[in-house]
Amino acid sequence: MFTFRTSRFHLENDLRLSVTKTTLEDHKVNKTFKNVFSFAMPFLQASLVKQILVGLILGTALAMVWPAAANEVGILGTIFVSALKGVAPVLVFVLVMSAIANQELAGDVHIRSVIVLYLISTFASAFTAVLASFLFPTTLTLMNVEAATAAAPAAISEVLRGLLLNIVDNPVHAIANANYIGILSWAIAFGIILRCARPETRIVLQDAARAVEIVVQLVIRFAPIGIFGLVANTLAQEGLGVMLEYGHLLLVLIGAMAFVALILNPFIVFCCTHENPYPVTLMCLRESGVSAFFTRSSAANIPVNMEICRRLKLPESTYAISIPVGSTINMAGAAVVITIMALSAAYSLGIEVSFASALFLSIVASVCAAGTSGVPGGSLMLIPLACGLFGIDQTIAMQVVAIGFIIGVLQDSTETGLNSSSDVLFTIAACKRAERLQKAKAKEA
Repeated sequence: MFTFRTSRFHLENDLRLSVTKTTLEDHKVNKTFKNVFSFAMPFLQASLVKQILVGLILGTALAMVWPAAANEVGILGTIFVSALKGVAPVLVFVLVMSAIANQELAGDVHIRSVIVLYLISTFASAFTAVLASFLFPTTLTLMNVEAATAAAPAAISEVLRGLLLNIVDNPVHAIANANYIGILSWAIAFGIILRCARPETRIVLQDAARAVEIVVQLVIRFAPIGIFGLVANTLAQEGLGVMLEYGHLLLVLIGAMAFVALILNPFIVFCCTHENPYPVTLMCLRESGVSAFFTRSSAANIPVNMEICRRLKLPESTYAISIPVGSTINMAGAAVVITIMALSAAYSLGIEVSFASALFLSIVASVCAAGTSGVPGGSLMLIPLACGLFGIDQTIAMQVVAIGFIIGVLQDSTETGLNSSSDVLFTIAACKRAERLQKAKAKEA
């Protein structure tokens, strides 16, 4: 019995020592992991823009230091682009259909004036982007362009013929083959018909749109990894000269948006108010544009715009509707981005773009831009639709989208600043126009 107790005592003691040793080792391991994750947490919790910037820097460094490895990590960029290609057709179809089915039309005369200004500005901005692309054409380094250039249309008649055939394409075939023109036409048709559906049905459409948005957001959260692979692979194969192309593209984009903000929009405001437009234009850029530049969200900037309208004592019945509607359909910056990026893709493939074709593109870009507010990634996700007008393959178009993500740190911020500041600018202009017309009628009476 004594021997058994002694053996049991030694066994329990050995177990305690073993557990204590294991606990200490686990504590050391946990502490090591904690130190590693505490080092990585600032990156993991940072904004997407900062993460993309880190991916851009790391990809550049890897291409310069270890080109062979940079070629291998290119698979990360390929996976990211493939994920975008897979989700984009469903995204466009569901979002456009849901937006039209649930759209509420405003009847106030002030609201109509504001919406007209939104539409004029968006189309004029797209036309400005066409002129900027013609004056400062940008070419990009793209991969596997041979197949894309073979079927490129040569004239506006070919563009229109292809457009009509794409419009009547089978909807399932259109989604499966990323025929964005067909997707858009069927989405508009279904959306208009479903406006007469029961409220429950429209709620289901909203839920479906939200579900697709979440999927796209998940894909875009991997953008830093995809950009890392794309940049590393591209620089390893093409050299640093590619970055100069991106810089030229960014200058054309920002230059066109600056022209819209400082020349075009003030001219539209002057036509409405018959007053010096620059005091109110600069105020909107300073108080709304700067805020939107850093938030990179027109929706998040709605309270800022409403506060400006409230401070200026504008009719609440007008700005309470016009500001949220503007964050949805007033997309001058998006029209600029879609137009310039699509034309850059065409130039890169050696496609001859006539002025009539480019003008038609500006109309399509204006329509597309109105839907970008609900699209994570904004205007970039609708570039393939515009590229489809020139017969550009979706694989090529998605490479252009990926380039957009690379320069998106500044491009998306500037685009949002222009969009959001013009929401409040045109609301002010419409209210001042109404006051001017009312005073003119009073004088005549």
